[in-house]
Formats: sequence, C-alpha cells, structure tokens
Amino acid sequence: MAKVPRLIARDEFTYEIPVDEVPGMRVPGVLFSNEALLSGVEGDPSLMQLANVATLPGIQRNALAMPDIHFGYGFPVGGVAAFDLDEGIVSPGGIGYDINCGVRLLRTSLTTEEVRPRLGDLMDRLYRAVPSGVGSKGGRPLNPSEVDEVLAGGARWAVEHGLGRTEDLEFQEEEGRMTGADPAEVSDNARKRGSKQLGTLGSGNHFLEVQSVDELFYPECALALGLEPGQVTVMLHTGSRGLGHQIATEFIQRMDERLVREGTQLVDRQLSCAPITSDDGQSYLRAMAAGANFAWANRQAITHSVRRAFSETFARPAEDMDLAVVYDIAHNIAKTETHRLDDGPKRVLVHRKGATRAFPAGREEVPSAYRPFGQPVLIPGDMGTASYVLAGLATSMDRSFGSSCHGAGRRLSRHAANRTFRYEEVTRALRAKGIQVRAATHEGVTEEAPGAYKDVENVVRVAEGAGLTRRVARLVPLGVVKG
Repeated sequence: MAKVPRLIARDEFTYEIPVDEVPGMRVPGVLFSNEALLSGVEGDPSLMQLANVATLPGIQRNALAMPDIHFGYGFPVGGVAAFDLDEGIVSPGGIGYDINCGVRLLRTSLTTEEVRPRLGDLMDRLYRAVPSGVGSKGGRPLNPSEVDEVLAGGARWAVEHGLGRTEDLEFQEEEGRMTGADPAEVSDNARKRGSKQLGTLGSGNHFLEVQSVDELFYPECALALGLEPGQVTVMLHTGSRGLGHQIATEFIQRMDERLVREGTQLVDRQLSCAPITSDDGQSYLRAMAAGANFAWANRQAITHSVRRAFSETFARPAEDMDLAVVYDIAHNIAKTETHRLDDGPKRVLVHRKGATRAFPAGREEVPSAYRPFGQPVLIPGDMGTASYVLAGLATSMDRSFGSSCHGAGRRLSRHAANRTFRYEEVTRALRAKGIQVRAATHEGVTEEAPGAYKDVENVVRVAEGAGLTRRVARLVPLGVVKG
C-alpha cells in the first residue's frame, strides 16, 4: 500500500478520492476532515485503505472516513461503508476485532466540589472494582449455559441477574440487545475466553473515567440528558473482550479460505469478506450479534461495579447519587438499516468501524426522551484533555449514512507512543492538571498519552462543520482507570 491516493477538496470539511484513483474503485472515497487534521493523515496508509474499501462488491454511494481516521485492519479506523443486501459483502475487518467496542456515559447528582476531596479513594475503589489490563479476569464468572444466555440476552441478561436497573436498557443502542444473535455460531474457544471476562475493562485504549461537565453548547438537549455544568459524570469505553476478538479471528480465517477456494483476488487481503447472502456471511452476522450482546452485558456489569464503588466511597445508596445511564453507543458493528439513495429508500448493511451511529431527531431508534434532539453521540478525547457529548443531525443521513466519529483518533501507533513518552512525565503532567490515574501497567499509560492522539477539539469541529453532529456538552477528566 505504498501509493498515496489523491484527495480533492469538495468543501471546507469534505475531501474526495476520485473513483478512478485506484483500479477497481466502484465509488469515490470521502474523508471528513480539515486542513489542520489533514497534515496528520496525508501519506498515511489509512487513505489507501479507504480507497480499497471502495473496490468491494455492492458498496453504495461512497466509502467514508470520519475525522478521527487512522490505520486499521482492512478498513481504516473511522471507516463507514454500506452494502447492497443482495450483491454486497460483509467484512469482519469493516467491523473490527473488538466487536461492539463502545462508550457508555453515566451521570451523577454529585458536584465536582463534592467529589474532589474523595477522588483518590474513589479512583482506588474503581480500580479494584473493575479489573483492567491485558487478559484481565476477575469479573462476573460465567458457566457454559450462562455464556449462551449472555450471548443471546445482552444487557437485559445482566439486568435480570442483578447487575443493573431496568431503566438502564432504554438508554442503550438497540436497548442493549441485538436481535439475530445465535450463540451456536460462537466457538468453544471464544466462549472460554469470555467466561472469565464479563465486567472487565481490558487494555489498549479502554478506560473508565470520572469527569466533570465543563461547558454546555446546546442547553435544551443537555437538560434532556440530565447534564449541567459542574456535575460529575462517568464514561467507560470497552467492548466484547477476548470473546469478540476470537470471533473475528476465526471468521477472517474462514473467509480467507473461502476466497482461496473461489480464486477471488482482493486489492488487500485484510478486506477478507463473504457475500451477505452466503452461509459464511450469515453465520458471521449471527456470531457478530452474539459478540455485540456480550459487549453490552460487559458494560452493564461494569456499570454495576461503578455504582458499588461510588456507594462505598460516599456511604450512600447509588440511587441517591443518580448514576443513571445517559446513553450507550457502539462503534464497531454492522447493522441493516434503511437509507435514502438515488433510487429511493433502500435496506443496506452499514459497516461502522471506529465510527458511531448519529441518527437525527425524530428517528424511532432514538430513546423517546431524546427524540426531539437527536441521538446522543459520545466522543472520548484523551485522558488529559476533554470528551464530548454530541447529537446527531438530519444531514448525517445523506452525508454519512447517519454516522459520525468515535473519538479523537490516534496520531501515533502504540509502539511509537511507548517510544516517545515516559510514564513519569505523563503522570506528572496529568497530576499538574489535577487528574489522577490508575493503571495496570506503565505501558497502559504511555501508549495512551495525550500526545498520541489527535486534537479532539478539531475532530469535533469537523464533525459539526460537516453536518454530522452538533455539540451538546464538553466533559473534562478528573480521574482515569487505564488498562
């Protein structure tokens, strides 16, 4: 992937890779960005990945990349593509290894002034309550029949087993359970990996962050979400853990073997795929839905642990401090949705990898309390700056299949970050800002250092300028648990 595709500016926030730029492209590639962010992506192999996605059978309208684009497996992270249900494909690389990696936001009735004196104790309790790190275990163990129940039931299973409140489900994408899941499509190896990881954070860019609401940009929407300045919130970011990774690994191998048997050549072997209508395609989608349900159950179990840690720290019932789910959003998933194309409404399979749904006001998929304002979109920054709550806009439906970015986006690879930053320097700089960090390893901090990420302010500015989302609230970190 040595060639760097040509980008043509279409407007201040939109750039296009022409359809004739790379042999085999069926549609243009479209990147949402601006001049400030382009300097970090021009020459990056993620642009070639975007062009390669445009060569896949059945792709509709454009291959898309969000402003947080960076290099991934097959699809770039920040990639979105929709495929015709009859002629199109499904590609595990277009969903990602961590199926339904996602973000959840909880609000509290506590103020920053109330929490700051006990922040150290709170962070210690959160670190103990939510296991983190590579291969982390110690959450809620599952026997084989319970694994099946989680794969089918998602967050609802967790709530029914005492790990949450019924009202939590209303404020999760798909209400925390994706239909079409079939536990029988999930291998024994994947089940074994998941059986000890429910309620665990994992490693990499996964985190648990105590935050403060810093600024409101859309007060009416913030009021509906229950957010106000000075209020403490909790954001968590994790997914389906080893179970989802195993599903992806096995189906990529299975699809690779299929392509070899059929003699099919792809411009990039990491785009391994199968027709949506094929047995392999349908099997993967059923397994993916099961992995997504595990991820929702995982975030639900972590929510229960967070509430317990707050209750122990402040010697009050969790309900007295609110700790309600504001929203839970997925950013590694494929869904069948209806979108308007040139020939009218059409059902398509939308791949979102490191990208989130951003449906506008009035859509029935948006919880009724938020429907007048649009779906909440949760954008973590890095642990030294800020995160954002956004709301989906109507223009996102035509521009990006109702999608937006999922975070700040990496500027440096994890290896490069570990070579560049030192643990003592990173933690010293964070302490100077009043941010407390708890981490399983030093590398878990250095590879996620603030300098390893793009400027979240710029990323959010592009998402808003491109008509994908509208800013609602800015959240700043007080304390972070890293894997």
